Amino acid sequence: MIEFVKHWLDMILHADRYLKLLVGQYQSWTYLILFIIIFCETGLVVTPILPGDSLLFAAGTIASGLGVLNIYALIGLLVLAAFAGDNSNYFIGQFIGPKVFNMNLRFVRKDYLKRTHAFYEKHGGKTIIIARFIPIIRTFAPFVAGVGTMTYSRFILFSIAGNLLWINIFLWAGYLLGTNAFIQAHFTLVTLLIIVVSLIPAVGAAIKGKIASKNQSFSKNGDR
Repeated sequence: MIEFVKHWLDMILHADRYLKLLVGQYQSWTYLILFIIIFCETGLVVTPILPGDSLLFAAGTIASGLGVLNIYALIGLLVLAAFAGDNSNYFIGQFIGPKVFNMNLRFVRKDYLKRTHAFYEKHGGKTIIIARFIPIIRTFAPFVAGVGTMTYSRFILFSIAGNLLWINIFLWAGYLLGTNAFIQAHFTLVTLLIIVVSLIPAVGAAIKGKIASKNQSFSKNGDR
């Protein structure tokens, strides 16, 4: 387990290195590999730990530096992958229904579900867009929407907007900054910064939730 965690962290922090190896070995098949990874991260609640943000940034960097990957092909394919993932996740949630919150599912973290549901309670429909930029939450957001939080006609509009923003921002950031000497020399530091920034909304929401819960508990005890 420890070795798996180490390998996973190394893959996230050095996504550029791993992606270069993929491109060198599989060439144009790399498009398909990236499609599958983005689809799985957004479409399967059992794979929330895949390196979405850092992978997109690395893909943009390689498209700029090596010229093997085409930035426009990446945008088209990965927007489609994220959209397909969103939809499959939504319909899986719709199929399972609200009872999922009371089920003991081995491969689905109940705390992730509850955290995402709380995020919906606070941010409403725009959660689908905001969640795109928050690891783990983005994997569970379409699923929770399908459980009953949002109608499909409304969901699909937010999904398209969120996917277009997410894919374009990270791919173009990598593409435009990929040739920068500092970025190339400190890719791990840049990746860590991306991860920290993307986690700020989730951490902030969790802290506010705990404070609100304590205040509510204190208020109830004070009324007795």
